[in-house]
Parts: sequence; C-alpha cells; structure tokens
Amino acid sequence: MVARQDLTQDPLLQAQLLTARRGTAFFARKLNELRDADLDAPSLLPGWTRRHVVSHVSYNARALSRLVEWANTGIETPMYSSPEERNKEIDFGATLSPTALRNLFDHSAIHLNVEWRDTASDAWGHEVRTAQGRTVPASETVWMRTREVWVHAIDLDNGAMFDQIPDDVLERLIQDITGNWQKRGEETTLPDGTLAEIAAWATGRGARGVSSRKQPEQPAPRWM
Repeated sequence: MVARQDLTQDPLLQAQLLTARRGTAFFARKLNELRDADLDAPSLLPGWTRRHVVSHVSYNARALSRLVEWANTGIETPMYSSPEERNKEIDFGATLSPTALRNLFDHSAIHLNVEWRDTASDAWGHEVRTAQGRTVPASETVWMRTREVWVHAIDLDNGAMFDQIPDDVLERLIQDITGNWQKRGEETTLPDGTLAEIAAWATGRGARGVSSRKQPEQPAPRWM
C-alpha cells in the first residue's frame, strides 16, 4: 500500500512541514524516555509538572487542527472558546492516567498531521485567527506547531537541549521574540553567544537547555 503524501507541492511548505514533524518526533522521544512516575515531576515551566507540558502540547495540536479545518471548510472553528477554557483543558489533561496522557499526545499529533496532509494547495492561504487574535494564513499553523514541540521538549527537563534544535528554527524563534519586544516598545540587546544560548535566554529559560550553561546577567523580557 502506497503511503499518502501531502497534497501541497510547495517545496518551502513541504520543508517546513518536515521540520514540524521532526520536532514532534523529538518531543515524543523525550516523552517516551520518561517513566510514568517521572511525569509527576516539575517541568522547567514554573507551576507546571511534566504532565502539564504534555497536556498543553497535546491540546495545542487539537487547537491547530481546528484552524486547519477552518481553512479547509470555511466554517469558523476557533482554537479555543476562551482563555479560561484553554487553561481548564490543560489542567484536566494533567490529571489523566499516564497511558491516557500519552495516548492524547499521540492521537492529537496524528490528527494534526492528517489535517496538514489533506490540505489542498490553495487552502494554505486561507485566513484563520489565532488565540491571540492575529489573522494569519493557515500555513502559519506549521510554524506555530514547530515552535511548540521543539521548545517544550526542553521544558520536559529530560536532557533535551536548545543546541539540538535546528538553526533555522532558532533563528525564526529569535526573530519572533525580538519582534514581539519591539511591538511592546521593549529596548533589549541580545547577549553574545550561540543561537542556542540566545534562544534559551530569549525564551526565558536562562542557561537551562544549553550545553555551555552560559548565563547572561540580565533576564530577558517577557516573551509572549
């Protein structure tokens, strides 16, 4: 049986989809290395256990699937009904049994991947609205997912490092963050260092997730 391929023939979008899928596999590998009991331990995100990180990444896939469905059908399907419901969803997911939580991640990732695969070339340009209220083409969901899986793999605090993230992802991540700072009027100078070190600092992870453990003196402004 021949495997079904992405409908899009755009080589740039195909490359971006591959990076997102590799990020999903990276997150999955770090998750699968954890024992069930390890899921209860703190993550790198204040107030969140590893369970919360897995729940967030899983429900993020479902939310992005809704945006892709919106682009394909023309029927408005927001990412979340409200910020409060999004938070409740994450907290609920964190209470699931380890098996159910792992299944949630697997199934939500597969669902999003199928939605991407079956999206026709013209639908990628259809506009949808993010949870922050931005109007973007459906193709933006690929970057939104890429950012989530690569960065939150580090937040599992299971040995993943920023210098394991592809350079093109780090570059765009830093561009996104500095762009947000500029919109808010933040005057910030990036510290010296590698792409991985700068991205770790800019995302508020300090020196966590970089091999050198280099620590800039000043913390980064709020990212999002």
